[in-house]
Amino acid sequence: MKLIKVILGSTRDGRRGIKVARWVMKNAAEYKGGLQFELVDLKEINLPCMNEPVPPKESRGYKYEHTKNWSRIISGADGFIIVTPEYNHGYPGVLKNALDYLYKEWVGKPMGLVGYGNRGAAASIIQLRKVLLSLDVRILDYQVGISEIWEAFDQNDQPKKDKITGSLAELFTALEKAM
Repeated sequence: MKLIKVILGSTRDGRRGIKVARWVMKNAAEYKGGLQFELVDLKEINLPCMNEPVPPKESRGYKYEHTKNWSRIISGADGFIIVTPEYNHGYPGVLKNALDYLYKEWVGKPMGLVGYGNRGAAASIIQLRKVLLSLDVRILDYQVGISEIWEAFDQNDQPKKDKITGSLAELFTALEKAM
């Protein structure tokens, strides 16, 4: 089984992303393919602002234990899904920071994107794609978006169909085919 790490890219109090991440994980548990999924919450990882002395692309080892731990978490994955909000037409700084800490751990691995916010977080995903290209990630063309996030979930914490673009099942299948 291939391991997909689902990275929750928001850490702020009151974040809606936890609902989105739980929805992704619930659908992942029901997926019948050859993938196993694990949630990685950047709030729990709690990386400080990038402080490694050598850029990760040039590094032959990391100085700090928090970076070594983050490297182990990401190295163990065969692919990724990033769950990201849109803040002011961009993605959160905490997500950029987490991506910037590493390089070789991302290279060549497939990545799917799930955005939530204004127009399914389209603006933040455009920015995120540019950064992921520099990390040599294999970004899937297929993505999932959830619009109007404050109204998108019903009383059972399921997103309303009219607020979703794309399908998680299709995203999971695209990830599996990319490996």
